[in-house]
Amino acid sequence: MFRCMVQDIEDPRRTEPAKDGLGEREMLEAWLEFHRTTLLLKAEEIDDQGRKARPVTTSKLSLHGLVRHMAEVERSWFRRVLQRESDAPYLWYDPNVEDSEMVPLDDADWDDDLAAWRAECNESRKAAADRNLDDTGVTRGGEPCSLRWIYVHMIEEYARHNGHADLIRELVDGTVGW
Repeated sequence: MFRCMVQDIEDPRRTEPAKDGLGEREMLEAWLEFHRTTLLLKAEEIDDQGRKARPVTTSKLSLHGLVRHMAEVERSWFRRVLQRESDAPYLWYDPNVEDSEMVPLDDADWDDDLAAWRAECNESRKAAADRNLDDTGVTRGGEPCSLRWIYVHMIEEYARHNGHADLIRELVDGTVGW
């Protein structure tokens, strides 16, 4: 039996952006916040074992791992690229372990990792606040990259992983949502 995440639809923390009346930047920021909140909601009301579960045996994806991954992604695009902080340390990355933010999670602490993700989201908001959409940072390949591109990429990244989170959550406890 599947349960629907009613709070997904009515949760005041997650509001679908207006379909008109917003400028480009406001629209991009609103969609990014929508998707950040969606990821958070997918990992709520489930125990630690459920958040760490990897129900697709061929995948390293878990709800907990996705939150850690997105913290690294936030840090990479907003700090390393936009702010050009090439020396910003990784949170969990280990060059000797592929997808090291995703696994292993045995000793990972949800509250600490969630706090790290929230902190990276806040740092990202600060990094973008005083910049224009056409302002650029530099990718690790040396290419200029606009804030506009970063916003669009982050929306895409969250949307893709939120789809993963939807499927993971449904496989773990039958909860579905939009």
